[in-house]
Amino acid sequence: MLRSMDDVMARARKLGRVTVSVAAAQDRDVLAAVKEAAAEGIVDAILVGDAALIKPMASEIGLPAAMRIIHEPDLDKAALIAVSLVSAGKAQILMKGLINSSNFLRAALNPEHGLRSGRILCHFAAFEIPGEQKLAFHTDGGMNIAPGLAEKKEILINALATLKAMGIEKPNVAVLAANEQVNPKMPATLDAQALAKMGEGGELPPCVLEGPIAMDVAASAEAARHKGISSRIAGQVDLFLVPNIEAGNMVGKTLVNYAKAKIAGMILGATHPIVMVSRSDSAEAKVHSIALASLTVPRTV
Repeated sequence: MLRSMDDVMARARKLGRVTVSVAAAQDRDVLAAVKEAAAEGIVDAILVGDAALIKPMASEIGLPAAMRIIHEPDLDKAALIAVSLVSAGKAQILMKGLINSSNFLRAALNPEHGLRSGRILCHFAAFEIPGEQKLAFHTDGGMNIAPGLAEKKEILINALATLKAMGIEKPNVAVLAANEQVNPKMPATLDAQALAKMGEGGELPPCVLEGPIAMDVAASAEAARHKGISSRIAGQVDLFLVPNIEAGNMVGKTLVNYAKAKIAGMILGATHPIVMVSRSDSAEAKVHSIALASLTVPRTV
């Protein structure tokens, strides 16, 4: 069980270094996060971008002088080089620097050199919430706007595979909706019911899945008792599957800004983990995101 971001960092250190390839690395905050992750023994890095901008930033921040820099001032070309390093096996994690997200993802999905896997891309976030006993994982609050049932199934499969890579073999999964009643006027409840039947029928990777389930019941066994709901997972949820991007975005930002939760996030569904943090994310969140991604990198024994 991962109880905190400290646990994520400790496990990443124990697993040992992997290499992160940073696209358009001339971003001070990203370089600072890479420096800390490298100092923690989690990653080495290859910095792709405008060397004339990267070098003075790296020197000021205190990055090791031996850290590799590949000079490419054109942002789109830099992103493609960074992606190619990952697809060629020279790095195991791709990270966004100072480049527009859509351009970055276009490079990541380049037909010739990209990281296409045939699976849907989705956002996966981990939250350390004050007062809670373990990390809460949420998907997909950052990529797919209004996923239908087929997309939700793929998103769920991505997330379950990621949790398994982190050592969570049979997670408790809450498929969120506004309430526990199936209502034809609320598509999220119909999707949740269908996913629950898939789980019962063995169509999903191992998990204990319930849905539709409202956030209060998912978060609190006491709330479930008050509402007369019998639940195996209430108060013990590992993975929250949100119904759409608005719900995921609002829940995530509420946790960070009001509950003062710590966050880490990455993009799933490519051949390799992708760290695509927001410029508004804290330096701590960026380091935690690198560490979280490193947990999913296969190691040779």
